[in-house]
Amino acid sequence: MKKIIILSFITLLYVSSNSFAQLKIGYVDSEAVMQKLPDAQDAQKRIDTQINEWQKELDEMKKEWKEKFDDYERRKLIMGSQKRADTEKELVTLEDKIEDFRQSKFGVNGELYKKQEEFMKPIQNQVFTAIEEVAVEKELDFVFDRSGDLIFLYAKEEYDITPNVLDKLQ
Repeated sequence: MKKIIILSFITLLYVSSNSFAQLKIGYVDSEAVMQKLPDAQDAQKRIDTQINEWQKELDEMKKEWKEKFDDYERRKLIMGSQKRADTEKELVTLEDKIEDFRQSKFGVNGELYKKQEEFMKPIQNQVFTAIEEVAVEKELDFVFDRSGDLIFLYAKEEYDITPNVLDKLQ
């Protein structure tokens, strides 16, 4: 749906401005650029190494839980009710610990997200700066990213109608 709206917008701009001047549009595949940059490859390797370390920790925690659970299953019939309750509580605590670890490392605002920001943000800024410089050199009006969703990476200020919209709303 977003692509249809954006393409409709571009078509509208193209048709309406065709009488004045030809729009110049470019695109870039930012994924391909990032894959070919040595700095981005190094950053990705560092992130992958960290992921592997966290995954090993998580696997160890799961293994520990599984061993305790299997032991509990084998012995629960001969355990007293208090020992059974304590063991069940310990298993639940371990399960919660595993989930907390998973969320803290791989969750929405987890360490993985922060590491990606830390390592990749400077490289992405470099790429966006280069895109803007190329767009200015080639006198492009708009530049889109074709990897993933259709995204504006660059647009000339003269096409920004935000102030006009704000004026209309006030």
